[in-house]
Amino acid sequence: MQKFVYLFFIFSCSLLAQEQVQIHIKDSTHLKAKNIFGVDTFGTLYYSTDDNTFNKKTKDTTITYSNFQLSEITSANTFNPLKINLFYKDFNTVVILDNRLAEIYKIDFNTTPTYKNVSFVSTGFDNTLWLFNQDLQQLELYDYKSNKTRLKTVPIQSEVLDLKSDYNNCYMLTKNFLYIYNYFGSLIAKHPNEGYEKMAFSKAHLVLKNAENLFLLSKNSNKIKPIAHSNLLINQFLVTNETLYIYDDEILRHYQLKTE
Repeated sequence: MQKFVYLFFIFSCSLLAQEQVQIHIKDSTHLKAKNIFGVDTFGTLYYSTDDNTFNKKTKDTTITYSNFQLSEITSANTFNPLKINLFYKDFNTVVILDNRLAEIYKIDFNTTPTYKNVSFVSTGFDNTLWLFNQDLQQLELYDYKSNKTRLKTVPIQSEVLDLKSDYNNCYMLTKNFLYIYNYFGSLIAKHPNEGYEKMAFSKAHLVLKNAENLFLLSKNSNKIKPIAHSNLLINQFLVTNETLYIYDDEILRHYQLKTE
């Protein structure tokens, strides 16, 4: 009987190890930032500093954008480098920048034909933004060129914690569930929230954070797997393709995701 229990324990540990996603350190970058918003496949860094200046840093140059009238940058979506959106929640405003950080659109939801109290913003396809309307408790796909809402989801019954998207899908994390929508606004997946607080997203992977633990949901998969790491302090985190970035204490560490 004792031998059977021992073998079962070994088998269980082996199975658990197989279910975990392994990461291996590749590189690190020294960076002093208030918030890191994105890293592209060429290593370009997008981040803000303490004076609320938005920075785009390549190997050779750093260019900046500042709008001190709008105060603190709540979030920035750099998925489309030609249409970077900065969200200023305190002023209910989104600014769209081109790849040189020149302002090309400014959307003040206080003055749009239909007032919107927006709490989260992320990039959609074409000239659209995914918005969470706090008053209506609805996710909306908003066309900022025509000032029209293309679609709305049914009202959400719990507090929204985070919102991420690309051209095809939108991921909304609430206190109760993780919702995944396609670009038609149809709900295509729904996962219970197991204590997740924040998300990071790239074309292939969604990374979720629970306290100091990270979890991976790969595209075209319904299984959320824990990411194995050794007591990392996670201040901020990002994912780009197969690279996981963890920022803490002025060091941005680059980890290779081993998903197979």
